[in-house]
Amino acid sequence: MTGTKLKIKVFGDAVLRKKAKPVGRITDQHRLILSQMAKSMYDDSGIGLAAPQVGLSEQLIVVDIGEGLYKLINPKIIKRQGKQSISEGCLSVPGISIKVKRAKLVWLQAQDEDGRHLELEARDLFACVLQHEIDHLKGKLIVDYASFLQKLRIKRKLAKLKKLAKEAKI
Repeated sequence: MTGTKLKIKVFGDAVLRKKAKPVGRITDQHRLILSQMAKSMYDDSGIGLAAPQVGLSEQLIVVDIGEGLYKLINPKIIKRQGKQSISEGCLSVPGISIKVKRAKLVWLQAQDEDGRHLELEARDLFACVLQHEIDHLKGKLIVDYASFLQKLRIKRKLAKLKKLAKEAKI
């Protein structure tokens, strides 16, 4: 992997709640950022990472569930089908997992790092990860899917993460 490791933003950082802007013209800087995001994802044993998680409010995601790396720009789900419920973790919400109900099958449009139009059909874990990362582009986190009881159980952990995010800004 080329590039340096980017710092993952944690729960409490405002960038995680912002709606990411679509990428207009794809530049060498975008390609570099995607490579750096992939390095950070692999270094932290993740299977997906969105640009807001590294402090960039742009529609860029990387995903690799063990079947190869996808670098996607301006990803958009155009169709969903079926249901699945998977316990999800998140590099920006470390130490917490939430069971999230998502579509079992999704169809997605995006661009690759060279600006080529892509259409993907994803199912099971791949569909789940794509939906998770696209949620990040909308400012949505797995904790938003937590039930009232789950939120009570994780309240202390979330408070610690918020404190870490605040300290990182100082």
